[in-house]
Amino acid sequence: MEHITFLVTVVIVTALAFDFTNGFHDTANAMATSIATGALAPRTAVLTSGVLNVVGAFLSTEVAKTISGGIVDDSLVTPEMIFAGLVGAILWNLLTWLAGLPSSSSHALFGGLIGAVWVGAGSHGVNLDKVVEKILLPAVASPVVAGAAALLATYLAYRLTERARERSVTKGFRLGQVASASLVSLAHGTNDAQKTMGVITLTLISAGALGHDAGPPVWVIASSGLAIGLGTYLGGWRIIRTMGKGLTEIRSPQGFAAETASTAVILTSAHLGFALSTTQVASGSILGAGLGRRLAQVRWSIAGRMALAWLVTLPAAALVGGVAAGVVTHGGKLGTALVALVGAALAAGIVALSHRNPVHARNVNDTHEVTVRPAPSAHAGTAA
Repeated sequence: MEHITFLVTVVIVTALAFDFTNGFHDTANAMATSIATGALAPRTAVLTSGVLNVVGAFLSTEVAKTISGGIVDDSLVTPEMIFAGLVGAILWNLLTWLAGLPSSSSHALFGGLIGAVWVGAGSHGVNLDKVVEKILLPAVASPVVAGAAALLATYLAYRLTERARERSVTKGFRLGQVASASLVSLAHGTNDAQKTMGVITLTLISAGALGHDAGPPVWVIASSGLAIGLGTYLGGWRIIRTMGKGLTEIRSPQGFAAETASTAVILTSAHLGFALSTTQVASGSILGAGLGRRLAQVRWSIAGRMALAWLVTLPAAALVGGVAAGVVTHGGKLGTALVALVGAALAAGIVALSHRNPVHARNVNDTHEVTVRPAPSAHAGTAA
């Protein structure tokens, strides 16, 4: 434990702070559709999701190993670089949360780390082949695969129940959503909590507290799971509203299809060690579910804003992480303190701005920004 210096402790605390923001930023991935359809009450949904995120954190460590020994050269990384990258990721998470945009917390983290290591250690400190293989390719493929699976599942759900009573269908699929949303939360824990585990493990390796091929210790797994679980319980209500009510009309068969598709893609990627964006997977699934029901309205303007956020997240976080790394690397302890103070001030300002237009459990299903075109009935038909 002699390698756990004050700076390493600061980095670990900052990593857990990012994990916390990841939790409330990504609550919508698991629970937005269940809240929108009324399958789960908002508070019940976020509590369930929070608990299952903690459980999921203990199921796998493959993604953590990808981060701690994959995208950057751990022999060149310093705790200062990791700290700078985390600051960039946290600030981007807060900005997109304020805007209600479901951008990728994962890509914010990767971008912050890549930018910080690039500035602090040079371009050779980033394993670009691993970035392409483990991050960029899954980022392109995963929402497409999830969307196609959700579209097909939605089509089949309406086709198989077209002669059934609407009330029975709604009740049955709402019960199914309780299970499918829970599985998404469990899968989210196996994927996103591991990213913070990987960052903390990378920090311990860079400080000499762990060997180069080490996996995350139990205390790292537990603290990462608890941090993301607590963040999830607080609920990212702004993003839940966008994904549940803004992107498309969601009814219980569509919600069940979207959540099931998301679970399958996330668990498969976690098993393979792909550090994909659960936000992109969930958004692709919801879009696919919207396209899978005839007469459902997809709001392409909102989808376009989300896609733009996806495109700029990694480079924007990389830019902030790189600037922070430059200050920290050349400023020493004073530079680290300056980055911490500026980052904390900006974060506090973003949170203060959010109080001007609060979104919470009681108004999360309100839709002031969009007009929903009513469908004739729950069984209006399937995709052509």
